[in-house]
Amino acid sequence: MTTLFISDLHLDPERPEVTRLFGEFVDGEARSADALYILGDLFEAWVGDDDPAEPGAFVIVKLRALADSGVPVYFQHGNRDFLVGQEFAQRAGVRLLPENAVVMLHGKPVLLMHGDTLCTDDLAYQAFRAQTRNPAWRAQFLSQPLAARLAFAAHARAASQQRQQAMQHDGRAQFETVTDVAPDAVRDTFARYGIDTIIHGHTHRPAIHALDVDGRACRRIVLGDWYTQGSVLRVDADGAALSAMPL
Repeated sequence: MTTLFISDLHLDPERPEVTRLFGEFVDGEARSADALYILGDLFEAWVGDDDPAEPGAFVIVKLRALADSGVPVYFQHGNRDFLVGQEFAQRAGVRLLPENAVVMLHGKPVLLMHGDTLCTDDLAYQAFRAQTRNPAWRAQFLSQPLAARLAFAAHARAASQQRQQAMQHDGRAQFETVTDVAPDAVRDTFARYGIDTIIHGHTHRPAIHALDVDGRACRRIVLGDWYTQGSVLRVDADGAALSAMPL
């Protein structure tokens, strides 16, 4: 049996073809999986479980049907959908994971994470992350009317795009470094958890990296995004494989 991992779909009403592919994936291959893990940024933005808009409603129906079929579905927050809450989880039939979750895969412990905490060179983002993960900020934000929260999300999205464009204009090499994981953060994480495999998303740079950490052979598996294609990691008793799915 195979365990499936996806992340960074960034589902958005403006990209219906990605939502369609996600639905086909959940109704198809995922039905015969051991489990499905979604490691963050399933949505382009999530401003609260009370938002009735698509594609959230579509996703809830699809994931609930998958869970009801007997396939466990796990969800880990990303930087775009960190406000997904218990109401969504209950309606969709998914189990929420902590931001760093160690799971057993074929008898070996594996660390799952979205991956944004590994990008420690991106100081501006880390400051924003610290602010928005504060429980007081979260409570204050969710207390606002839905329209105000949607406006904030649109503004934050535009600001993020402008910042990335400015960084690329200043220097492509610097942009690649800042927006990727920091090697020291990766090594520290391997050492802290004592595991030899990390699976994460966020950076949109799908690959399986082999590295040595204090004499231990380790792997860092990076999931792909779903902007120009679908991306899935399949893990079974024979190993792990990344593959793309055409839109």
